[in-house]
Amino acid sequence: MSAPTERTALNRIPEKGVYDREVIDAILDEALFCHLGFISEGSPVVIPTIHARHGDVVYIHGSAGSRMLKHLRRGFEACLTVTILDGLVLARSVFEHSMNYRSVMVLGPAREVTDHDEKMVALERVSDHVAPGRWRDARGPAPSELDKTRVIAMSLSEASAKVSTGPPEDLEDDYDLDCWAGVIPLELVPGGLVPDPRLRPGIPAPSDLLAYADPAGPFRSKTE
Repeated sequence: MSAPTERTALNRIPEKGVYDREVIDAILDEALFCHLGFISEGSPVVIPTIHARHGDVVYIHGSAGSRMLKHLRRGFEACLTVTILDGLVLARSVFEHSMNYRSVMVLGPAREVTDHDEKMVALERVSDHVAPGRWRDARGPAPSELDKTRVIAMSLSEASAKVSTGPPEDLEDDYDLDCWAGVIPLELVPGGLVPDPRLRPGIPAPSDLLAYADPAGPFRSKTE
């Protein structure tokens, strides 16, 4: 287990803090998007975007004209967060209501990926993070498209997870109240495949996507 840094150590409810890289990696890999926070022209900005982890790095990509990526390419500090909501925790008192969740926070400077090979690896990871096998099945980026795409990387050297699970924790006196309490589990479940109206007849869906979009398939089991 990795030791927390001064910036990643949890001060509030520290028992929910997790610094194990296996846990951090698993949460980053399951979450489909992240929020990236930074300071731009003296003001805080938080932008939702797609991410993908590869080893000890998290990649973010976007348009070369993006204000966020133009800013971060200069090596400024950023804060990347992901959250997976697992359930609503309903207590006997409104004060003790909560949620079950898994979250990760990554802190540190961003760097622009300028090496062609690393950039291609990053884009492949992002593509397959969203839909397994998509990099293989779809057309790859043309040189002009690569020129219009910027990739930013953040190291996982400063990262921590926060995990909340279990039933509500009421005050001892409240356990005698005539009020239902418990958890409502929540999960993100695929809804099958909806073909593009302009899809040519006779083109089957790849097996990876069929498995991914199956509500009873591997994707669903990850969230249980």
